[in-house]
Amino acid sequence: MTRLSAKNFQPEVLQLFDRYVHGDISRRGFLDKAARIAGSATAAAGLLAALSPQFAQAQQVSPRDPRLETSYQTIASPQGNGSIKGYLVKPAGVSAKLPAILVVHENRGLNPHIEDIARRLALDGFLVFAPDALTSLGGYPGDEDKARDLFAKLDGGKNLQDFLACANALLTMPQSNGKVGAVGFCYGGGVVNALATRMPELLAAVPFYGAQPPAQDVPKIHATLLIHYAGADDRVNAGWPAYEAALKAAGKPYEAYIYPGVQHGFNNDTTPRFDPEAAALAWQRTVALFKTTLVAKPA
Repeated sequence: MTRLSAKNFQPEVLQLFDRYVHGDISRRGFLDKAARIAGSATAAAGLLAALSPQFAQAQQVSPRDPRLETSYQTIASPQGNGSIKGYLVKPAGVSAKLPAILVVHENRGLNPHIEDIARRLALDGFLVFAPDALTSLGGYPGDEDKARDLFAKLDGGKNLQDFLACANALLTMPQSNGKVGAVGFCYGGGVVNALATRMPELLAAVPFYGAQPPAQDVPKIHATLLIHYAGADDRVNAGWPAYEAALKAAGKPYEAYIYPGVQHGFNNDTTPRFDPEAAALAWQRTVALFKTTLVAKPA
């Protein structure tokens, strides 16, 4: 199957899809507006299908890869929703303690793409935990539209406490070396920015196109930040100047990259918004930061 890219779609369609993905318009709203652009309801339905995730096509690491050990674990979260379930992955046959990474999903829950991301990181030598924010509502439902609807019902404050509980759990898991980083995408990027202001022990934080924290919270950040933005993402990028000013004023270590011309979600290789060049560079930088900050140095 030929993979489509963002260049195959009109900018107006991509903007509509971004609004749909983030809950600003309904599925019907997208289809109605897209029909006016594309000329028919049939064409609009085809656009939505083409822009929607293709998990099997994009999978890089099989869930049954013998190089990995995988399981589902539940973490207690007394300040959040009580508990949160997630996907734990580590290299197989490794007894040494490993640097640990929390992976925070987009606004759909723990779908197959995020589990694949966790496996990719584990193959690079990390202990990886990817929680599911939808745990309190029954977990990721296996359908992106249903997941989108469930997300609107979440309590954001409780969910942040759930992710904080997971990040803290990684500090003391038997397989962990006690050094923890976090990476998140879209919704998850915003969560990672927030975690960096809440968790002094977090050593590295990598938000991909995520909402920025309040400027007054930036002095609380202790993690080294690596921030990725899409050039064609005015909605999220509007908050970057104030965030950067706050980081500079507080003297916080960070690197930020805006990848020219690419769409929000450019790292997600299940949709046409994926940009292989930008994603490869951002991922190379991400793994390099985690290896620099989380891997224990020889005595």
